[in-house]
Amino acid sequence: MMFLMISILVSCSKTEDHSEKNIAIVEQYIQAVENLNSDGMDNLLADNYMGYGPSHNNEINKEDAIKNWNNFSTTLYKSIKYTKNRNIAVTIPDGENKGEWVTNWAELTIVYKKDNAEVTLWANTLYQIENNKIIKSYTIYNEADALHQLGYIFINDN
Repeated sequence: MMFLMISILVSCSKTEDHSEKNIAIVEQYIQAVENLNSDGMDNLLADNYMGYGPSHNNEINKEDAIKNWNNFSTTLYKSIKYTKNRNIAVTIPDGENKGEWVTNWAELTIVYKKDNAEVTLWANTLYQIENNKIIKSYTIYNEADALHQLGYIFINDN
């Protein structure tokens, strides 16, 4: 009897590891980005999705993210390519950010439609996965570096 109770407690306390499945979801999302495919992105984002970054006060919901992507993919971006791509899955057991996460580090090469201007930058995005959908993301990259590569000149007025 005691052995049965211990077996039940141990089996109930184990959490299933979704790391491979969650990384595959992020890889599908990245493929949709590279293909400028807003339908693919739409299928992978949860209805309650919220995206944050790269600036501190940037945030966007799913509806606006898809609208923006449709606009950017037809008017702004010629191509986006992820290289030196690395993904790591982690589960945070408690606290404000409790859940299953995948972090993606990559070098992005973005080619713009206007003048075929090209930017290469490092980006880190953290994706929270729930019920096989991305429910939250945080994206970090150096916006000033991207603007500098596009030829914008920053003048120090001091």
